[in-house]
Amino acid sequence: MSTSLTQLARKVPKMRLPWLKHTLVAREARAGVMYVVPAVLLLLVFLVTPVVLAFTLGFTNAKLSSPKPIELVGAENFSRLTTIGKIDVTTSSTEENALYDLVREQTKPGSGTQYEGMQILSESVSADGKSGSFIVAGDALFWKSLKNTLVFALLVAPLQGGLALALALLVNSKLRGRIFFRTVYFLPVVTSMVVVSILWLFMYQESGLVNVVLKSVIPGYAPINFLASESLALPAIIVMSVWQGVGFHMLIWLSGLQTIPGELYEAAKVDGANQWQQFANVTWPGLRRTFVFILVTISIAALGLFTQINVMTQGGPLDSTTTLVFHAYREGFGKQQIGYASAIAVVFFAIVVTVSMIQRRLTRERD
Repeated sequence: MSTSLTQLARKVPKMRLPWLKHTLVAREARAGVMYVVPAVLLLLVFLVTPVVLAFTLGFTNAKLSSPKPIELVGAENFSRLTTIGKIDVTTSSTEENALYDLVREQTKPGSGTQYEGMQILSESVSADGKSGSFIVAGDALFWKSLKNTLVFALLVAPLQGGLALALALLVNSKLRGRIFFRTVYFLPVVTSMVVVSILWLFMYQESGLVNVVLKSVIPGYAPINFLASESLALPAIIVMSVWQGVGFHMLIWLSGLQTIPGELYEAAKVDGANQWQQFANVTWPGLRRTFVFILVTISIAALGLFTQINVMTQGGPLDSTTTLVFHAYREGFGKQQIGYASAIAVVFFAIVVTVSMIQRRLTRERD
């Protein structure tokens, strides 16, 4: 009797073990789902839904605070964005704006021409003022915004990336007080971009710090308001943006530098390599992946330029600092043209993806 009870006791745990294991797995699965669901819901609400709405509303005439129902307009918004034409006009009139009057006759609403509703993007007028070529676009400000955005990205990416690399090399060396310098360089990054923009807004005024410094260095310098100058407003914002973001990318470069084995530098020194040769043959090849990451992140951030423009210039003067994101914001919330603003956002998304793919292809590792 006792023998049979002992055998039964030995069998019970073995019989219950699969059930217990199944229960633990189910509990872990439920716990995993509970942790994942909030993140998935946030992604759906704040990422997936806006993207879907942007692609959907881009094909409509949706407006904010409009009693009219939303209507599908097909590719009309995208056609307006991308349409460009050329008008050649001549006149025998001696009036000052005779050429512009002829162009307006072809572009005004109701003209019935292929240029109806288009805007002058650029012009080339002869010396006598009797002939000229005018480039017109469905949305001239879109093309100006695209130009400003690309110029900003093309200048900020090398300037910020190069300066960040130089600072990373500096603080990575055996420099006394390098921890202090790391902190100082990184401080602008943790400061709100709105605060930084307001600070530099005052610095760029005629009585601001920038003009005071330049006046003390350059004899006979006449102070100017940088943000009120059509030719200097965008370069001034570029300088400020590089200063604000260089500390973040310095840390990324620094993390890449610290992954390079010290034995490689010792071997290079044994072979008689100087500082530049060590950088070209050891440091830079070891930073290739870091370089790709920094190039892509800087470019995407630069293409999304908005806060500085919104705080400092509002797109002026004469739209010289308007960017794609600010143009979409002004169309959507200023003019309440949500459908058209969504079309701009979709085009902006396509541009960012294209630029990222081109950069990745150009910087990919080759066998």
